[in-house]
Amino acid sequence: MIGVTQAFAASYAEARVKFLEAAATASLPIASHPLALPGRDGETLALDTALDGPTDAGRLLILSSACHGVEGHGGSGVQVFALHDAEWRGLARDAGVTVLYLHALNPHGFSHGRRVTQEGVDLNRNFVDFSQPLPDNADYRALHPWLLPAHWPPDAANKLRTLRYLATRRPAALQAAITRGQHEFPDGLFYGGTAPTWSHRTLRALLRQHAGRARRIAWIDLHTGLGPCGIGERIFFGPADDRAALDRARAWWGESVTCAGDGASSSAALTGEMWNALYEECPQAETTSIALEFGTVPGLDVLQALRADHWLHSHPEASPAQSAQIHRQMRDAFYIDTDAWKGQLISQARQALFLAVAGLAA
Repeated sequence: MIGVTQAFAASYAEARVKFLEAAATASLPIASHPLALPGRDGETLALDTALDGPTDAGRLLILSSACHGVEGHGGSGVQVFALHDAEWRGLARDAGVTVLYLHALNPHGFSHGRRVTQEGVDLNRNFVDFSQPLPDNADYRALHPWLLPAHWPPDAANKLRTLRYLATRRPAALQAAITRGQHEFPDGLFYGGTAPTWSHRTLRALLRQHAGRARRIAWIDLHTGLGPCGIGERIFFGPADDRAALDRARAWWGESVTCAGDGASSSAALTGEMWNALYEECPQAETTSIALEFGTVPGLDVLQALRADHWLHSHPEASPAQSAQIHRQMRDAFYIDTDAWKGQLISQARQALFLAVAGLAA
C-alpha cells in the first residue's frame, strides 16, 4: 500500500499516470477513451477505466472522479489509494462485487483547472431530455449580469449588490438560484448545455458496456467544494421520489445520508444529474448511489472562484498575472493541498467503500 499523500497529484497528467500505474500494478484490465483535444500542457486527455472483478458479476460498484474537472485532484487520489489497498480489494472480491473505476469523467476540466467540460457545460446538469423543452431558471437569469460583470475583480457597486441580495434573501435561495442549473447562458455558471456532451455520451456507453447485466449497482461519485472543510457529506444520488433507493442508501451508509430533494443537504436540488443515465441505461438493476462531497473553503469563496474562472474564460485578454491568480484561486477552492485534508478524504472514502460492498453483498 502507498502512503496517503502519495496517492494525490498536483496535475491531471500526474494523476492519470498514477491511476494507470496503480491499475497496471493490480493487473487490472484498463481501457482509455481519448478526447480529441490536448490538455493544458499538451498531454493526452482521456476517460480511463479499470475493472476489478468478473465482467458478468451480478453486483457492481462504480467509483468515479472528476465529474467537475478541477475536483479530480481529490477524487483521483481516492481512486489511486483504493487500487493500492489490498484489504479493500480483497473484501470486494470475496463479496462477489466487481468494481468499475471511472477516472476523470471530465478530463478537459481536470487538466485545465476548470469545473466545466470543453463545451463549457456542467456535466452534472447535462443529463436532461433534450427532445423536450429545457428547464427554465428565471432566478439565474436575473443574477447572470451580476455574477459575470464586465470587469474583474468586481467593483464596489457589484459588491454592494451582493450584500443587498444576501440581506433580503436566504442564503439557500441564492444557492438554489445559482447552482440548480441553467440552459440559457453558455458563458454562465452551472450551464447544462443544449445537447449531450462528450463526457455524457462516453459515460452512457460505459454504463451500457459494464453495467448492462448487473442486478445490483452501487455508485459513489466523488466531489469536492461543498460543506465544512474535510467533511465528506454522503448525498443521495438519485431521484428524491425513489424512496426505496434512499432507504437503502441510509441503511448502507447511515441515517446521515442527505437528500437535496427534501432540503436536508448542503446541496440545492439540481436538474440534469448524472444518475439519470444509470436509471435509463440500466433499468434491470436495483441502484443505490451517493455523491461523496468533501468540503474545502467557505461557500462564498467557492462561488467567487467560479465567477472569476468564468469571467477569465470570456476575457482572454486578461494579463498572465491575473490568469495565474485566478487559476490558483480555482484550485485552492476545490483542493486543499495538506496532509490532513488528504487523510480525511481517504479515511472517509474508504469507509464508504467498505459499507457499499457490505450493502451490495447483503
